[in-house]
Parts: sequence; structure tokens; C-alpha cells
Amino acid sequence: MAENHQLWGGRFTAEPSEYVQSFGASIHFDQKMAAEDLHGSLAHVAMLKHTGILKGDEADQITAGLHTLQEKLAAGELHFTIENEDIHLNLESLLTAEIGPVAGKLHTARSRNDQVATDMHLYLKNHLHTILQLVVELQKVVVNKADQHVETLMPGYTHMQHAQPISYAHYLMAYYEMLQRDYDRFEFNLKHTDRSPLGAAALAGTTFPIDREYSAEQLGFTDVYQNSLDAVSDRDFILEFLSNCAQLMMHLSRFCEEIILWDTQEFQYLELSDTYSTGSSIMPQKKNPDMAELIRGKTGRVYGDLMGLLTVMKGLPLAYNKDFQEDKEGMFDAVDTVEQSLTVFRGMLDTLTVKTDNLAHATSHDFSNATELADYLASKGLPFRQAHELVGELVLKCIQEHKYLKDVSLADYQALSPLIAVDVYQALDPRTAVARRNSLGGTGFDQIKKQIAAAKAALQ
Repeated sequence: MAENHQLWGGRFTAEPSEYVQSFGASIHFDQKMAAEDLHGSLAHVAMLKHTGILKGDEADQITAGLHTLQEKLAAGELHFTIENEDIHLNLESLLTAEIGPVAGKLHTARSRNDQVATDMHLYLKNHLHTILQLVVELQKVVVNKADQHVETLMPGYTHMQHAQPISYAHYLMAYYEMLQRDYDRFEFNLKHTDRSPLGAAALAGTTFPIDREYSAEQLGFTDVYQNSLDAVSDRDFILEFLSNCAQLMMHLSRFCEEIILWDTQEFQYLELSDTYSTGSSIMPQKKNPDMAELIRGKTGRVYGDLMGLLTVMKGLPLAYNKDFQEDKEGMFDAVDTVEQSLTVFRGMLDTLTVKTDNLAHATSHDFSNATELADYLASKGLPFRQAHELVGELVLKCIQEHKYLKDVSLADYQALSPLIAVDVYQALDPRTAVARRNSLGGTGFDQIKKQIAAAKAALQ
């Protein structure tokens, strides 16, 4: 009778075919969690010794073997095989080669189901801390850039049409606020990630007198799953992470879209550093914003990571299913994409040049001060709706005559409305328009300084 030599092969009489084995294996990607798997095993064997489930000398032998594997992993000396399917069986096989059959006792009171869940919690918890720090570092660049440009004027847009003049710092601080919400979401994600599934075993717990709180403490978790079925089948913490990544990437993509626009010949509001640009193989003059475009493009793959796992999860009965093997690659991809994107974006923003003269010119050669004229008339007692209509008619006339509101003579203004006096030109000045908007959260220079001061305090 043929035999199955897999670690789980006792009830099988035949080996899986090479093709099936390759299709079912996950070692080519879950080896990214080798360090976490060893960390989890060390905590588990410590618990087995602590509770007396394993004899002290056996536990010590296993612990020493695991430390050896950690050293070899750090040195790049561990080699994994597809025959052992996944990171768990590969490391168990390598441990057995190190210390002999006693390695088989490590799996007492444990299943690959709670083992892999523990690995993913550890992996994601570590990377959440990294991403949180990267968000803060980007926020610092945004705030520092804003601090340099409080009084730099630019057109504010709605519908991609000039709307009202604003401070460039006000524009930047809008993204600071988005990033702060991203930070808050990732921080909340930690609450659900900082929880240990270890000890749930396959799905029903175990008959051994384990101490789940002890192993959780060894791993640095602040909580444990209260239901063993939930512990091995929960992937909400990954879905939450992927959702947070999708929103963060959406914010970066919007920012990139504007950087790409502002960097064009048509706008010339800013210029990217050569360090974050590339050229063309055929057009010598080209300086392309490729890094911004890549971040914009990579947003789509993170959306795909989220949709992929949502689709995997939508029809799964409790508890563990092999479908869960599809939960890791999207998580790994999102981690790598978000960490790289935050790092590149931070450098790109920090080194770009803001063309303040071009921004200022854009605010003085448009009709973004039309609201100022309507507000001016309203402040003189004219109902705003009437003021709005009068100014709209005047704008149309100016367009037809190829001039701007600042070019209209006082006599023509007073013909429009006797309420208008010479002070109208001060009101129409873009700098005055920005400075006067000191309502809470507005673009007024004093408000912007308060926003920046509050952000600096928060970032400390």
C-alpha cells in the first residue's frame, strides 16, 4: 500500500500529485511570516512548560531549537520546500531536523488554524505600528510645507473651476486632516489586531490545561479571543486594515492627481524634484511625474486587495476553510504598497518647488473675487440674492470686454450700484479676500496659523 509522508498524512494512502501539491501550497508567500511563526511557537512552548503540559527539559530543548531557527532565519540560512506546504509545516520539519522527534510535541494543544491566525495578528500588528509612524512622518512634511506658505495665495477650485482665492497652506492642511482620519482608523484597527487566537486550536479549544492569557502575554497581546470558533475564522481585522489602506490610498491618489495637474505646462503651479521624476526614451524635453502617477495607479491594486478578501469571506461557513489561504497575499501586498507609497510620497512632497508667483498671478487674473463683491454689496444692505445677480451680470460683461473686476472703473461700479465706494478695490484684492475669512476652519491667515500650531502640538 502506498504511503503519504505528509505531517498530516496518517489517514491517507496516497501522496497528492505534484500539480495538486503545488496548487495547494502557500509557502511561496506565507514564508513572509516565518519570524512571526517562530515567535508564536516560542510563546506556545513557554506556555506548555508553564502549565506542566510538557516536561521542562523537553520544552527547553524545543525552545533552544526554535532559537537556532531564528538565528538561521536572520542569516538567510533556512530553506523552505513546497512539499511541506506552508510556513508552519516547513518550520516544524526544520525543527525536527535540528532536535529530533521531540519537536513533534510542540504542536500539542495547537492547530495550524490558530497558529496561522496568530501569525497574521502578529504580522499585521507590527506593520500597523510602522504605517502609523509613516503617516505621522508625512503629516510632518505637510505641516512644515504649510508653515512655509501661509501667505501664498492660490485659486481654490470647485468643479475644477476657479472658485475663491485661498491660502496654499489651507489647501495643504486639508490633506493633513485626511491623514489624521487615516491615522485614527489604523489606530483603532490595532484594537482588533492586538488580540490572541492562540489556544483556540482547530475550532473547539483543547482538553489540555492551557493558559491562553499566559501565551498572549508572552506575545505582547493585550487581549484574547473569547470564542474559539471566532478566533480561527475571524478575518475582520484584515478587512478593516484593507479598508483603511484603501481610504489612505484614495487620499494619496487625490493629492497625486492635483500634483500631476499643478505640474503641467498649463498650470505651472509647482515643479517636482528631478529625484521624483523620470524622462522619456524618445522625447528629450519630457519630465514626467511618474512617482505621483504610480501612487495613483497603485490605489487600484489596494482596492483589489480589499474586494478580493471581501469576496472570499462572503460565503464561508464557520470555522476554518481552505479559502482562508487567499487572505494573506492581499494583506502582504497592501502592507508593501502602502508603506512604499507613504515613503515615496513624503519625499516627493518635501522636495517639490511651489511656484508662488504663478499661483498669485492665477488669483489676480480670474473672477474668484466675485463672491467678495457680492459679499461687499450684502454688507452694505443689499439682499445677497440681488447682489449675486448684479455681480453675475457684471462678470459676463467683463468677460465680453476681456477685463477683470479689478479693472472696472469706479464710475461703472457706482452705475451698477450706488452702494459701491472706492473701498471696493480693497475688498476685491485676493489677499484681503483670504485674510478676511477667519471663520473657524476658514482660509484666513490667522485661522491657518491656528490649524498649523494645533497640528504641530498633536504631532509632538
